[in-house]
Amino acid sequence: MSDPIEGQENLQMSFLDHLDELRQRLIYSVITVSIAFAICYGFSNYIYRFLEKPVVAQLQKIQRNQQAKGGQISAETLKDGDIVQYTFTQETAIDGVKVPLGTSVPVKKAVRENKAILVTAYPWAVGKNLIPVETSIDKIIKDGESEIIYDDESKQLIVSGVTSSFMVLLKVALYAGIALSIPFLFYQVWAFISPGLYKHEKKYIAPVLIMSSIFFILGASFAYKVAFPAACDYLLGLAAESGFRTLLNAEDYLDLIIMIMIGLGIVFQIPTIAFVLGRVGLLTPRMMWRAWRYAIIIIAIIAAILTPTPDAFNMMMFAAPMIGLYFISIGIVWIFGKPRKTDDEMTALAKNE
Repeated sequence: MSDPIEGQENLQMSFLDHLDELRQRLIYSVITVSIAFAICYGFSNYIYRFLEKPVVAQLQKIQRNQQAKGGQISAETLKDGDIVQYTFTQETAIDGVKVPLGTSVPVKKAVRENKAILVTAYPWAVGKNLIPVETSIDKIIKDGESEIIYDDESKQLIVSGVTSSFMVLLKVALYAGIALSIPFLFYQVWAFISPGLYKHEKKYIAPVLIMSSIFFILGASFAYKVAFPAACDYLLGLAAESGFRTLLNAEDYLDLIIMIMIGLGIVFQIPTIAFVLGRVGLLTPRMMWRAWRYAIIIIAIIAAILTPTPDAFNMMMFAAPMIGLYFISIGIVWIFGKPRKTDDEMTALAKNE
């Protein structure tokens, strides 16, 4: 079977030979992704923790805002099911048990004798003593100062089934495995199409692959660091202001952030596409400059599709880098573009090769 890397460019292949070549390249690709998947599964929990950082950071921010607005804690300020962390700012005693300064305890709302009070949410060990669950600390909190931090459970993503956590980690490992395999997958694509390319066309492959990889990483990084946190801030803030308690499903969140990262990674390929079209003479700087108004309209539509929120601010967060990339692409085409060759020139060039 022909291998373009071994220099057999001129070998004539039948249709069945092409199918066999494609089959081999697909088998190599599947094996590579499978190996990468197995490796990434061992680190899937760490990868997932990395992917959830943007939304966890926004949840913590909202909790701090709620704490700042909430004032002094009382049973009336809590909803049924809310659990908050109370930190004692002075030494005190509960049922004869001394509680040191700085000790924290989860508390919740309870109703006793038709009155809402604050009680411990779980059994609470203080030294060698155990304070039972739902021990009232309402009077202690009202008499002292309080520092409230929402329980860690409120910033954790949830799963809705017994096998859901396993499926989430499988998806994380699969996505990471595919990402890790991309260089080899690109090589397989190149190995398959290389025999059908002229020498002058092959020399563009390396720059295109390098540009494509760099801009995809830039797009995914922009999504992770800038665009997605801004969208989370808007959506979660809106839910908090409306009085909703947000329970984020891990599977849905994973699909959303991966979709946005891949989407912006693809959108950031504008300079790469412009480079290719400019080199073959299908695109000129003059043509792109004349069409910039239409390009901005198309970019706005794409940004509206990619943005998970309906507000204009977040849409501009997605659109602004695309507009910048469009004008960068004009410069790339101006530097690297070539006039389009006629059919006779292409024929002569092919004969020389």
